[in-house]
Amino acid sequence: MYKFRFKSFKVYEDARKFRKELKSLTKKKFPKEEQFCMTSQLWRALDSILLNIAEGADRGTDKDFAHYLNNSNTSLNEVASCLDLSMDDGYISSEEHEIFSERLGGIANQLTALRKKLIEHPIK
Repeated sequence: MYKFRFKSFKVYEDARKFRKELKSLTKKKFPKEEQFCMTSQLWRALDSILLNIAEGADRGTDKDFAHYLNNSNTSLNEVASCLDLSMDDGYISSEEHEIFSERLGGIANQLTALRKKLIEHPIK
């Protein structure tokens, strides 16, 4: 059986859980008129975090993988901005914003650590 490399990274699993929980929150709290605006943008950014980890993991070199982790991190920044806008627009509370922002920061730290490890000590 083929083992997908990206599934072995904790950051991938943590990002999946985060995505599921934030999507669930937006389904409950965001207004219908945001379905094709903020909700769509946020969900695409959440997906992009995971998709870049997965795509990069099977690149020819760990340097290439690190590039995709950087792309994942830029999508993570987009999610952080969407959280700010969602709070500003009253879709989520400041408490929800803080909780999700803290978790997002943890994922950012994991991405940075993995990217640094790949550059300094490539995974065989």
